[in-house]
Amino acid sequence: MAQLRTIAPSCSSTNLIFNGSRRVPFLRPDRVCGSIKSSSFQELGVKGSELHRHVIVHKDRNLTKAHNHQAIKATLTDEKETGASSAGDGRVLRKKLNKVVLAYSGGLDTSVIVPWLRENYGCEVVCFTADVGQGTIELEGLEQKAKASGASQLVVKDLKEEFVKDYIFPCLRAGAVYERKYLLGTSMARPVIAKAMVDVAREVGADAVSHGCTGKGNDQVRFELTFFALNPELNVVAPWREWEIRGREDAIEYAKKHNVPVPVTKKSIYSRDRNLWHLSHEGDILEDPSNEPNKDMYMMSVDPEDAPDQPEYVEIGIDSGLPISLNGTKLSPASLLSELNEIGGRHGIGRVDMVENRLVGMKSRGVYETPGGTILFTAARELESLTLDRQTIQVKDSLALTYAELVYAGRWFDPLRTSMDAFMEKITETTTGSVTLKLYKGCVTVTGRTSPNSLYRQDISSFESGQIYDQADAAGFIRLYGLPMRVRAMLENQGR
Repeated sequence: MAQLRTIAPSCSSTNLIFNGSRRVPFLRPDRVCGSIKSSSFQELGVKGSELHRHVIVHKDRNLTKAHNHQAIKATLTDEKETGASSAGDGRVLRKKLNKVVLAYSGGLDTSVIVPWLRENYGCEVVCFTADVGQGTIELEGLEQKAKASGASQLVVKDLKEEFVKDYIFPCLRAGAVYERKYLLGTSMARPVIAKAMVDVAREVGADAVSHGCTGKGNDQVRFELTFFALNPELNVVAPWREWEIRGREDAIEYAKKHNVPVPVTKKSIYSRDRNLWHLSHEGDILEDPSNEPNKDMYMMSVDPEDAPDQPEYVEIGIDSGLPISLNGTKLSPASLLSELNEIGGRHGIGRVDMVENRLVGMKSRGVYETPGGTILFTAARELESLTLDRQTIQVKDSLALTYAELVYAGRWFDPLRTSMDAFMEKITETTTGSVTLKLYKGCVTVTGRTSPNSLYRQDISSFESGQIYDQADAAGFIRLYGLPMRVRAMLENQGR
């Protein structure tokens, strides 16, 4: 990494100001000199913002100085690398990168990004595709497409088991649901993909990573926060925030100009994201929240009206809060979910139509299909009704809201989520047993639940007389429990 040039010798002391006794440096954009003198005001603002974001204050000033020096080095690189240079035709070129790992799907956007990266950063492009259960059709012919676009190679990794075991199941155990409906299908997939990109970058010796997320969505945040958490030294390139392409027609024209084969026409219907957990639909008529989705839009589930007229029963086995079996047969996490997707899909289970609040501030409408996930969520919650007491359920449910917010916001590797996950793992140690569910025309209904750790006691709950619970004791309990209400009523009556 290039060293930061010394600023102080060629600047007056007023160029660095300090916040009281804490000595936190801030750059004065109105007093610029030294090695950053040639920067534009806008560039300086960006650099100053990044510096402010990275500065950490420590009681030991030497530690503070050392850490801040490292933060500055990570933020500001040599002008030779970052400074804009002019091409012969007057174009402004971006900085030079050596090798970039691109999250690649083979669609229009990522196909166009490959030549754009090479043209604007002079770099080698390594395409990376994660198999998170999007289907074999989407993976066919990817290597040929990537190389035809100008990539040096395509790396494909099967992440299905890791995705379900290490990302989906922890969210399931936590009961994480965003804004009452969303089961976080895309939110959970992004960190596992981004983590794999960081690994690939290390394996191939890349100095940068890139993604095709737009500047309006949540995914850009999810990818980049993971990059920051796992390798803050990597450069991140987000073309949709930099290039002049403003839509699919522009992208198609760019592809034609650079002889890039793209598998689309100028007319696009829906924007979809599919993985082993769900399938999301956005765009087209869905952008008007008053429009009913077309019947032929759905791909993972049949219309509940067309589902079988006979219900189907499934038994889900759970061990310490995590699903382990289907109808008595133990399966791997990915296999279990895949089987339930098939079963739930043919009964029209798991359709959600919602307007959600994106992290970037706007509202968006999405339609989600999560057949297997809906079945598993129902089973997990029903078993917890046997194994967790009232206060534990209340605390767990309240934390689940924060847990879902963290996952939705891309903070999977945040210490807070990790700590909350430890709580969820501990609190569900006794959530072991099985749940029987009835699937019928879009509905999931619990018909039975059993656990060796059940807190439910029939001899106590029965309306028949029992030795453990004496109904006469309820009178004293009610008097004590209602004491605050009685005192308040007495006070109010005295004032009349």
